[in-house]
This record gives sequence, C-alpha cells and structure tokens, in this order.
Amino acid sequence: MPRRTPPYLPFLEGPPVIAPALKPIGLEKWLTPDTEADAWLLEKHTLMAERPSDTVLGDVDGAASRELLSMVGEATGERCSEYWPNALATAGALVSDDLCLLEPENGAWTLCAGVVAAPTFWRLEDQIGKTLGGLHSPVPGGDPELASRINRIFDGLQPARVLERFNWTVQVSGERFTPRRPTADGAEPEDLHLRVERQTIRKLPETGAICFTIRVCVDPLLPVLSDPEIRETFEDSWIGADKDIRAYKGWDDIEDLVGQACRQSAAAG
Repeated sequence: MPRRTPPYLPFLEGPPVIAPALKPIGLEKWLTPDTEADAWLLEKHTLMAERPSDTVLGDVDGAASRELLSMVGEATGERCSEYWPNALATAGALVSDDLCLLEPENGAWTLCAGVVAAPTFWRLEDQIGKTLGGLHSPVPGGDPELASRINRIFDGLQPARVLERFNWTVQVSGERFTPRRPTADGAEPEDLHLRVERQTIRKLPETGAICFTIRVCVDPLLPVLSDPEIRETFEDSWIGADKDIRAYKGWDDIEDLVGQACRQSAAAG
C-alpha cells in the first residue's frame, strides 16, 4: 500500500505559536472530509470500548452531549451502527475527531465532558471539571493571558461560525493514544513521526455549549522531509520555535534525532 500524503503540514506556515490563531471555515468543513477515518476510526472504537474510563468522561448524556450527537450526525450524514452506552460516546464513534464540551460555570468556561482517544500527552480524567485557566496552565503564557483571550472568543462566538487552528509537534512513536509523551530512549530517526492536531471550536445553538474538536494526524517524518523545499521549511520552523515552546513540547529531548532525520533525508535526496 502506498504511503499517504499527510493531510496537513502546518509547519509550512512557520514555527508553532501559543496564540489562538483561529480562522473561520465553512460549516460544511467542520467534520468532513474525515481524513483520519480509514487510519484511526476502528482503533478509536476499540479504545473507547475497552477503556471507557480513560476515553469517555463527564456529563456524557447531558443536554449538550445529546445536542452534539444530533449535530455530528447531521454534519456527517452518518448513523452509528454499533451500540454505545451514552450520547457522547455515540457522537465520538461517528468521527475520528475527539470531542470536548465546555459550558459556563460560575462565569468560567469549564470542560464538562469529553470523548478523547488521542490525547497529546495528557489524561482526560485529569482535565474534566477544569476551567480554561486550569486547562491552559501548563502552556507558556497560558494562564491567565491565553485563557482570557480564549474566554472572550468563546463568549462572542456565534453558532453559525466554525473556527479552526492547527498545532503540531514531533514524537518518537506512531501511536495516537499517548496520555504520556513517548520516550526517546534508544530511538532512531525512523521512529520519528509528525503529529498534527486540527482543532475547531463551534457553539451549540440550543445549549450554548462550546464543542472543541481535535483531529490527530500521525505520519512518519522521514517521508515528509524527502522533498527538499518542505525539509528546508520544516528546519526553519523547528529551529525558529520559541525556547519556551520548545521546552513545553519536549523538543530538546529529540533535537539530535530530528537533526539526524534532516541530514538523512538530505543525503537520500
């Protein structure tokens, strides 16, 4: 089977940034096309079924979860053929994207429910019930600066708008279910993978909850770097990242490996 072309290469736009950098997209692009369904959806179902306490938590049958299920079904044109024990799990089974619901509590947007099978180095059980400030506290400048900006975006978001952003990193594994960062011990350049998060936010019209979606794409890094122009842009974005962001993403631990991968790709080309 030929290796696929990664659907998103956000490093072509420059180094990763902490700022929201959200852009509007059409409603029809909210969840479709699902670029990861073939690669991930079956494994996601298995994780959800075997590890529900790790992947589906919170107010999973509340009004917001039920509204979200209806919206996901309408957006994808899909109906779940399997039985799932609650509305949020059923919604999550329809798409490769992870789905998080936030609602205002005591004046603060709070993570009230989520179906998350591809966490990027965090655990859903640790995050349920946290406000935006708590959710973003590990991020450089996350609390209160970034959290305050996102809070204002949530407050002003209209149901007819969908906002999209991308986040990316490099990890020493092809796994998507990574509550902990994979270790670099004994790794080779061939073990490196580009991990991209395609994120959206949308306000649910009836309950007023915010749905935060995360579509995780994981692809081997070496083939991505085989194109000289793409490799050069990747190197610029990698080197140009702020030192605090590099530390937050754990890049210093894989600096040598990434350098080897770039040199290996250049020599092969």
